[in-house]
Amino acid sequence: MRPKILIIYTGGTIGMAMDYHSQSLIPFDFDNLLKRLPEISLIDCDFDYFSFEEPIDSSNMRPEIWLQIAEALETKYHEFDGFVILHGTDTMSYTASALSFMTENLEKPIIFTGSQLPIGELRTDAKENLITSILLASLQKEGKPMIQEVCIYFEYKLFRANRTTKINAENFDAFESPNFPSIGISGVHLDVKEKILFNYQKTGDFRINKQLDSSVGVLKIFPGIPQTFVENLLHSPNIKAFIIEAYGTGNIFTDQWFIDLLQQKAKEGIHLIINTQCAGGMVEIGRYSTSTPLAKIGVISSFDLTMEAAITKAIYLLGQNLTHAEFKTQYETSLKGEMSTT
Repeated sequence: MRPKILIIYTGGTIGMAMDYHSQSLIPFDFDNLLKRLPEISLIDCDFDYFSFEEPIDSSNMRPEIWLQIAEALETKYHEFDGFVILHGTDTMSYTASALSFMTENLEKPIIFTGSQLPIGELRTDAKENLITSILLASLQKEGKPMIQEVCIYFEYKLFRANRTTKINAENFDAFESPNFPSIGISGVHLDVKEKILFNYQKTGDFRINKQLDSSVGVLKIFPGIPQTFVENLLHSPNIKAFIIEAYGTGNIFTDQWFIDLLQQKAKEGIHLIINTQCAGGMVEIGRYSTSTPLAKIGVISSFDLTMEAAITKAIYLLGQNLTHAEFKTQYETSLKGEMSTT
């Protein structure tokens, strides 16, 4: 039987057209998107599509919309063999990372893609991204989907979604996976690296974990950061987890007021998560003396998580009603292939 693929259009540049009167991009009907791609009929699969009533600019993406996407997947999961989600590029890594944590017992591909130029443009990257994403979603091995995880496909590369970050707003190769190799390359042949595809023990039927809590704050350390700014931020009400973007392998400035403030927040039960500002490499608490105070406080290490995965993982775990110790253990454990801990 031919694989059945569902295309879910949430919005983004890929489904935009130029309004020559206003000289701005506006959404156009999804039927027109498919009419511009007659090549799709050559793909050995059947497909259908679902479109949001009002396309979402990715800058307006938020957890409530992640749930709408998840519910669409949940409703159609047993009818299709794979899913392609069209999404704006600015927050694609956030949404795709969040979906990787929210999906449980996933045995089918969920491929996110989009484009830097609208599909109607002469030099658009939209056509290749969409066609190859459908091909990847339709790949089968021994009668089962070859890919069984959430991915992003963009500009000839297939990535594990929760390892990606958007690195370029201008070039077609907009995404990168700084701490994990691409899991597929589109060249003359589609080369999927089966040995590094994510695979874990399934414990039941597919389901979506819809418990999310976005009570997360982010503090980016920089030289000369004002004390009043840090104090006001860390004293923000109703924040349950702070992600601190430290230098290098998790180093911070060691002014006593800052250490005292972090100790106070830790005693209040706030989850203090240390991430690195570097694109590559990982957090190693205690490697240098400037991170020793963090080890004494008992902060949580994000190891080599991207910032997108660090934030969405915190949102996901806060929704699970865990104790502080359970949260720390789960956060420092690779749940969906999102981190390397050694």
